Amino acid sequence: MAFNNLVPWSRKSVPARKSNQDYSHPMLSLQSEMNKLFENFFSGDDEIFGTFGLSPSLSRGSFDPLMPRADVSESEKELLVSLELPGISEEDVLVSLADNVLTISGEKKQESKTDEKGWYRMERHYGSFSRTIPLPCEVEDDKVDACFKNGVLTIKMPKARESVRQAKKITVRKG
Repeated sequence: MAFNNLVPWSRKSVPARKSNQDYSHPMLSLQSEMNKLFENFFSGDDEIFGTFGLSPSLSRGSFDPLMPRADVSESEKELLVSLELPGISEEDVLVSLADNVLTISGEKKQESKTDEKGWYRMERHYGSFSRTIPLPCEVEDDKVDACFKNGVLTIKMPKARESVRQAKKITVRKG
């Protein structure tokens, strides 16, 4: 079970509970209203904060809308890291590997427009990001391959020979 499933405000729906509490008491009523306010705020259903885009980034656990989402997987022979980088060109992405830590940084540049129109609403974000991912095992630095296609950066890292070895079974003897 994923940790996010355990956190009530990360779920789209929370199971109903039967309550024996009497909500006629003013403090219990206030507590109930505050609980609803917090649940709506963190779920993205809030009409006020949802408009400004605060809830979606909070519910994902990050305050930075430019922070790329990453998937890290491991097979017997390699590590695979995939990051979503929509709106960013491959020239604006830098990937480095040092001390078994993968660092991906980049910049989403704003297109310069010279029109005289005022903005009614601007929801797209521009700026720079940097994401570091500690690797669970040693990799062969000189064979790392990074490919950028359709807004997704995929990094393949072959494991070092020591990491690929099979586990050795050790017999436990009676003392």
